[in-house]
Amino acid sequence: MDHRDDHHEHADHGPPAPVAHARRILREEAAALVAAADGLDESFSAAVRLVEGCSGALVVTGIGKAGLVARKVSATLASTGTPSHFLHPAEAVHGDLGVLRGDDVLLALSQSGESEEIVRLLPHITARRIPIIAITGRRGSSLGRAAAVVLATGSVREACGLGLAPSTSTTLLMALGDALALVTSSRRAFTADDFAARHPGGSLGRQLMRVDDAMRPLARCRTARPEETVRHVFSRPLPSRRTGAVMILDTAGTLVGLFTDSDLARLFEQTRAAAIDAPIGAVMTPRPTTVPTGVRLDEALAILDARRISELPVVDGCGRAVGLIDVVDLLGMVSPDHPALTGVPLPARGADAA
Repeated sequence: MDHRDDHHEHADHGPPAPVAHARRILREEAAALVAAADGLDESFSAAVRLVEGCSGALVVTGIGKAGLVARKVSATLASTGTPSHFLHPAEAVHGDLGVLRGDDVLLALSQSGESEEIVRLLPHITARRIPIIAITGRRGSSLGRAAAVVLATGSVREACGLGLAPSTSTTLLMALGDALALVTSSRRAFTADDFAARHPGGSLGRQLMRVDDAMRPLARCRTARPEETVRHVFSRPLPSRRTGAVMILDTAGTLVGLFTDSDLARLFEQTRAAAIDAPIGAVMTPRPTTVPTGVRLDEALAILDARRISELPVVDGCGRAVGLIDVVDLLGMVSPDHPALTGVPLPARGADAA
């Protein structure tokens, strides 16, 4: 790592160089995280047990910057297997307390433990006998005294030059919230399938989707019997959208081979024009690479990349073809930088794109 900016910071007596200043901030926050990790005790285990035993929701609250962190922690909990939602402490005393149920647990974030809105909320929570997990600086704060379990962050010096703007403290609040969510998720044996079910959209959803959701179904694929001639197969009307491979099926629908546009081009390059009127089964690729239904799309992409192929048939447990993964169909579904899409041309406009 280049430390020249650190030298310049000390050489000049003006404002610190940006890189050196940023390094100092990151190092201070990182040091606070390491200290928090070293200081974890049985209170954390108690908090995990309280969350595990909750039959309702883990309701997360906080105000100001801690409130923004609380929203993120609640979202992480919900997406990793712990039912959760955010409760705004100011809105709570104006009717939103009605969202709380007797089997809920409250997770309250406040570095000072004395935020007015949080303190005003506490009697209403304790009156309902809802257990509180507090992530706060002091066990002896108003929030700490009301909590069943306290994850204490201790005295924190903010990384802000004035020591005022929440920075190190909010980093600690978020990291402890994440740790609570992820440890609980792990203990519940939360799986990638569970995660995928909660993330159907966006890049995460695309990464975790199944080939069944991305493949071109059999009815929209080019298929042929082994005894049909190449000329006859390629003279048939195309499906709704062209694909670069013909799946060769026997009478039971079992995939027995694959014939691609590249195979057709090779016949002409090798001056084997007579093969055009021969059975496609004689020139197909027998026992092609396939992928079973139910496999995640990222596994199929890995196969496409490793074998440098553009089409991947999808088969059921009996080897019957059910669809085809075509890299052209994946454009826009996955990152264009994915190795499996390297060199893939954009879909043609006009007839082929119909």
